[in-house]
Amino acid sequence: MNFIADSMLGRLAKWLRALGFDTIYQSRYRPSEIQHHVAEGRIFLTRKAEHTNTYPSAIYIHSDHVGKQLAQLKAEGLLSPPPLPFTRCLRCNTLLAKADLDSVHPRVPDYVLYENASALKYCPSCGRYYWPGTHRDRMERQLHLWGLLPLGPQSPGVAGDGEG
Repeated sequence: MNFIADSMLGRLAKWLRALGFDTIYQSRYRPSEIQHHVAEGRIFLTRKAEHTNTYPSAIYIHSDHVGKQLAQLKAEGLLSPPPLPFTRCLRCNTLLAKADLDSVHPRVPDYVLYENASALKYCPSCGRYYWPGTHRDRMERQLHLWGLLPLGPQSPGVAGDGEG
């Protein structure tokens, strides 16, 4: 599933990205931008009921709480099969790549490099680094509480947590 989230769903977009879903989010859209992305096959997630008349594939998100928003999408079958979690940049939605250890050193703390060298990922678009740290642990626990991710270690090589 590929999504486009309206300007009132920034937190939902971040959590969908954490789950690995390709999710476009901007604070403002021109109507032609939304139409373009919907025509590409993206599902438009919106908090504005009138958008469901304009965009037939739009999903009206009922709650303003992200956990309930994700539960709605799961109940509607839009979160299966789930992609690999923690494989997209939380800020810009780009797929993460394995970090080049030669260029990492000045941008990542030494202890992170020492403990997580093989798990370091970076965003080729915005340059943000990710690794499995405490922030990711908290996100995994929250996703587990929402019933979206089994609790426990992720598969080896899956990207990190936005601490960088």
